[in-house]
Amino acid sequence: QVRLVESGGGLVQSGGSLRLSCVVSGYFISINAMGWYRQAPGKQRDLVATIDSAGSTDYADSLKGRFTISRDNAKNTVYLEMSSSKPEDTAVYYCNAFVRTRASQGYYWGQGTQVTVSS
Repeated sequence: QVRLVESGGGLVQSGGSLRLSCVVSGYFISINAMGWYRQAPGKQRDLVATIDSAGSTDYADSLKGRFTISRDNAKNTVYLEMSSSKPEDTAVYYCNAFVRTRASQGYYWGQGTQVTVSS
């Protein structure tokens, strides 16, 4: 069974930085694309950033320059560095990964980690 677990969320002051991590565990053959999404109260879940297995990245236009996604394939981990945080960055942040197992392949989600940016 594949499992994604996020960590690193918490309270940060406006203008501050935070680093989120997400580890993929379980029985699988490979991990392809990985990404971060976020969902603010009362809003839909939106893309933050994605990174493929070769390290190519893509970001939501509004977040370019402030957020950085990276991954460590040896640790099956994806990271999200948040800088110059704003109150509107407050949301639950979810990790996502496209995983291939012996039986199938598909997208898996973590349980989410809360990020709160105080003004």
